Amino acid sequence: MQLLATSEQMRQFDRAAIDKYAIPGLLLMENAGRGFVDLILNRKDRLGERAVVVVCGKGNNGGDGFVIARHFANKGCRVHVALLCRRRDVRGDAKTNLDIWLKMVSEAKNALSFQEAVSPIQVNRLPKAAVLVDAIFGTGFVGKVRGIQRKAIEWINSQNSFVASVDIPSGVDATSGIVENLAVKANITAAMGLAKPGHYVGVGREHAGEVEVVDISIPSFVYKPIPNQIYRVLREDIANVLPHRPLSAHKYSVGKVFILAGSRGFTGAPFMTAQSAMRAGAGAVILGVPKSIHSVLARKVTEVMVTPLEDTANGTVAFSALDAIREKIDWADVVVLGPGLARNDETQGLILGLVPSISKPLVLDADGLNAVAAQPSVLRKRQYATILTPHVGELSRLIKQDGRSIDMHRVSVAPAAAKMLNSTVILKGAPTVTGSPTGTAYINSTGNPGMATAGAGDVLAGITGSLVAQGMEAEHAAYSAVFIHGMCGDLAAKTYGQRGLLALDLVDQLPKVFRMVEA
Repeated sequence: MQLLATSEQMRQFDRAAIDKYAIPGLLLMENAGRGFVDLILNRKDRLGERAVVVVCGKGNNGGDGFVIARHFANKGCRVHVALLCRRRDVRGDAKTNLDIWLKMVSEAKNALSFQEAVSPIQVNRLPKAAVLVDAIFGTGFVGKVRGIQRKAIEWINSQNSFVASVDIPSGVDATSGIVENLAVKANITAAMGLAKPGHYVGVGREHAGEVEVVDISIPSFVYKPIPNQIYRVLREDIANVLPHRPLSAHKYSVGKVFILAGSRGFTGAPFMTAQSAMRAGAGAVILGVPKSIHSVLARKVTEVMVTPLEDTANGTVAFSALDAIREKIDWADVVVLGPGLARNDETQGLILGLVPSISKPLVLDADGLNAVAAQPSVLRKRQYATILTPHVGELSRLIKQDGRSIDMHRVSVAPAAAKMLNSTVILKGAPTVTGSPTGTAYINSTGNPGMATAGAGDVLAGITGSLVAQGMEAEHAAYSAVFIHGMCGDLAAKTYGQRGLLALDLVDQLPKVFRMVEA
């Protein structure tokens, strides 16, 4: 797992390195600046006329910028430092490095230069550069960009230069990825010590460009487990938790899934859920559907066992089907409930009564979520693992929170909702974040905009249920399913393009993705 740090967590790590392990702040700043320059020179081997402009603020991010300027100068570059405040406003370690830079400028009059208290007019007259370094704000920035900082960011974004940001693009909230009004659009961002959630979520990921972590010499054990940890899920993380089939495996020992899904007019959802569960490795799948659509599904699937259930006049699962449903639940290792079930009052009442009584792991999706939104307390009463797969609107109804706020703060909302609902929560979106009831958040690293297509969520529900049935813990199954689902989308997009991608294309990629992950 790639550990990420919020701005507050990173501040604590920095402070622990300085106070507990006696690592001077100057050394951390020096390592940050040197690592930044090494990173840029490795990525951009030709600096054109070898001209660099470093735009600095008054804080420690600006202090990193002064170190960066020095190391670029030592590499033979022409370097101009533009300070967006008075020299007297710079303090602490940043001032020490500013003083060093000023002495260098006095000795190398032509190649190195410095400008303080840059005005809006002067911003537009800054020298042209092959590399523009953004060292204006650090990870503690929140809110709107105003004044000279806004002018400077507008100028940076207007230049035809290679833009590199120090730690976080200025204007981006490092924890949430929110950009209130304006932020630097970087080609590359050098994250100091640890990457931040804002590099990968919200608008921030569109501004960060390529993200690389720079080791600033904080001992790895300083990043010890703390509450509410945030991870970015990578391919090797999935390979480490996927179950392996023993040589003695048979179809009933490697995962039995019961899916309750579908209604008149919604036959695609149960089909895609069942197909993805089989393709993800379940040994046997029973699909329970209203009898009015049974013949349609029976023709569409071959490996899946389709069970007709009593239905309402509207073609949805009726309450009278309860005994037949319970029989299939007793058979299964996991229950997937919700895709395409519709919002018929009788069906919704059936779901609401079923959820707390299912003594098996449960994956609750779509109309299953809509049913329990009226009474989310039924989730808190469950004693077996529960995985919820809401999009923003569905989670908004579940936790009674504004959808826009959920979307903007998905990294913190997903684990908070998981704790509130006694469930693992897969908050679908860009990117999908999985939250555990213990407070851990998992940010997915796969997927693309082409996956915003009807049925993609049904495929995810099937994969999730399949992995749980194969014996994975709910938390591991959830973030693994999300990663695999996104990787399917990435492979499918290479064949069909994002615009032409369909949900069944994801199902078709499942065998290839599992081979790649397990290689």
